Amino acid sequence: MHHVGSVGNPNNATRPRKEKRLTYVLNDSDDTKHCAGINCLAVLKSESSDESDYLFTGSRDGKLNRWALSGDAATCSATFESHLDWVNDAVLVGDSTLVSCSSDTTLKTWNALSTGTCTRTLCQHSDYVTCLAAAEKNSNIVASGGLGGEVFIWDIEAALASAAKCNDAVDDDTSNCVNGSGNLFPMTRLRTIGSSNSISMQTQTEGYIPVAAKGHKESVYALAMNEGGTILVSGGTEKVVRVWDPRSGSKTMKLKGHTDNIRALLLDSTGRFCLSGSSDSMLRLWDLGQQRCVHSYAVHTDSVWALASNSTFSHVYSGGRDSSLYLTDMHTRESILLSTGEQPILQMALHDDNIWVASTDSSVHRWPAEVCNPQKIFQRGNSFLAGNLSFSRARVSLEGSTPVPEYKQPTLTILGIPAIVQHEVLNNKRHVLTKDTSGSVKLWEITKGVAIEDYGKVPFDEKKEELFEMVSIPAWFTVDSRLGCLSVHLDTPQCFSAELYSQELNIVDKPEDDKINLARETLKGLLAHWLRKRKQRMGTPVSCNGELLSENEIGTKSLSHSRVEVDGSSENEAVIYTPFEFSIVSPPSIITEGTLGGPWRKKITDLDGTEDDKDIPWWCLDCVLNNILPPRENTKCSFYLYPCESSNVQILTQGKLSAPRILKIHKVINYVIEKLVLDKPLDSVNVQGSFLPGIAGSNLQHQTVGDGSFRSGFKPWQKLRPSIEILCNNQILPPEMSLATVRAYIWKKPEDLSLNYRVIHGR
Repeated sequence: MHHVGSVGNPNNATRPRKEKRLTYVLNDSDDTKHCAGINCLAVLKSESSDESDYLFTGSRDGKLNRWALSGDAATCSATFESHLDWVNDAVLVGDSTLVSCSSDTTLKTWNALSTGTCTRTLCQHSDYVTCLAAAEKNSNIVASGGLGGEVFIWDIEAALASAAKCNDAVDDDTSNCVNGSGNLFPMTRLRTIGSSNSISMQTQTEGYIPVAAKGHKESVYALAMNEGGTILVSGGTEKVVRVWDPRSGSKTMKLKGHTDNIRALLLDSTGRFCLSGSSDSMLRLWDLGQQRCVHSYAVHTDSVWALASNSTFSHVYSGGRDSSLYLTDMHTRESILLSTGEQPILQMALHDDNIWVASTDSSVHRWPAEVCNPQKIFQRGNSFLAGNLSFSRARVSLEGSTPVPEYKQPTLTILGIPAIVQHEVLNNKRHVLTKDTSGSVKLWEITKGVAIEDYGKVPFDEKKEELFEMVSIPAWFTVDSRLGCLSVHLDTPQCFSAELYSQELNIVDKPEDDKINLARETLKGLLAHWLRKRKQRMGTPVSCNGELLSENEIGTKSLSHSRVEVDGSSENEAVIYTPFEFSIVSPPSIITEGTLGGPWRKKITDLDGTEDDKDIPWWCLDCVLNNILPPRENTKCSFYLYPCESSNVQILTQGKLSAPRILKIHKVINYVIEKLVLDKPLDSVNVQGSFLPGIAGSNLQHQTVGDGSFRSGFKPWQKLRPSIEILCNNQILPPEMSLATVRAYIWKKPEDLSLNYRVIHGR
């Protein structure tokens, strides 16, 4: 990566209208645990009895975890973090390749036994990728399906070989993808084949192209493939099971029978029989040779979302929206309820004689399943005959004869962290109040990235009212909890709109009147590790307001200055103030993108200093390296200052005044006192001119009230005489209230603010 001085608009390229966003995701102190629902599971059996088996979990928090299984214990041995959105499915292929898909529209391949190495990002889909299927014996073949109605069949070995070849051939200027470990790998972005079967060419024309199975008109939710990789089945919102030849992508048949979305599919090893689960609550067994449904099973009382079968395809485990896990004998049609939970079941994975169950909860449970001999469970009784119609199970439930679960407690639970389900940005625009699925309410400091208070299970709205502050600060960030944790989004130039005085942030090493831009200091805190690594790589010191530029970078610097403004306070900009120090124990993750390679996600402590404008938005680098902020909206507040009706004291301020929005009322009091107390010649004040303390006769449009010291040697405002009160709408204003707060909560009008002053006698 090349060195960046001031990242602006090199070569006078046309900049897109919308600048790239920077998002940072706040992680819990124990980020080895998932903090959102578990969408997928995969088991990797060890080849040696001395080694552990592994369970892979993919979550709505955008991460995959690898758990080493040993008896009644599961230990997180690696986290795979690169996806930007929900991880929806994952499969294992080859010896140790993990393939995952996400709502970020990509597939990613990983070295499953590594510490989190992403080896390739595949960007063929145009919408969320919802499901994967792998051929166990033809271990390189993986199929993917998504909401765009697209189904692709990938040869993973060929795709990885293409990546390695391309990686050797391209230079730094080729499109790259940043993986989870910080290395760079070429990113496939070849052809997008939409639901209308039209093909739109992308910029890159070389590399691996997957086979496209064309025919779905709507979203695909489920895929399954036989062991040899010769038959692929798919289902979705069209309510039919489609059968494909994955080698060519051609359709072979379409099976009708379900009355709602198809959400889960299984194929036996030979590819003759297919089992489907649907939102109509039914299971259907299809004979692909006869091209018809041979059995239907009314087991569940709601949507069926997950299926797993034993090796002989004689028994099936099913789960879904009714939070119940059933075992069904497909020959005798007997079913038995194994367990019930509180959350809908999303996926299952068999492991030895047990079954791992994932749900919309962030924890994963292991239940006994007698996989080797399922008949043992039926011998205990409590089974029922699965009817042909879904309402037969619903009627049984309504009549109060719901089966009793065979197992009350799981044999092992991998605990997660309760997901955040409710949040509120507080008025100070630094704190966010959250509530999680357990009912616990916490207060987060987003400029530090940590929870600073845990209130326990208290009413959210009551706590929000209790924490209310009458302050008005611009909204400089947005936040969501889609990943089960807080994601804070920064967009330029809006994010640079909020400022506070250093005194308000308890910063002791700056003058109390120095203004602190919240976004600038937050970015400096987020990229502090990156900047240190960058300095180490370059071997040159960083100047107080950025990096020293070489001669050939001066042109870029001047271009940058032509489109941005330099903030006035540039000293000590290398300092990271305490209110903006991010935790290295639970560092946040950054999600962003630069000019090349597409978006990426990394922990701030995993940045290695090589990232530049190809990876990080130019405006972030301008801010951190050069203390340059983009043009912002007017940060001034215009107001009039009049004496109260009963006051016999007047000062010469018939004109409109202007001051920073964050100016405190005690500064306005100082201004009035200065006018009253100082023997100031009237000819130094121009009514439609300006008044700057210590400066006479500036040519501004109206008077300006400064936010610095009014005059050297002045006493603090509290000790000055006479005593002055400032009012708005006949309400006395607290000295520490800002003009913006007065306007928002006291004035409440679109017109310019009108303030009144009066002398308090007898003080």
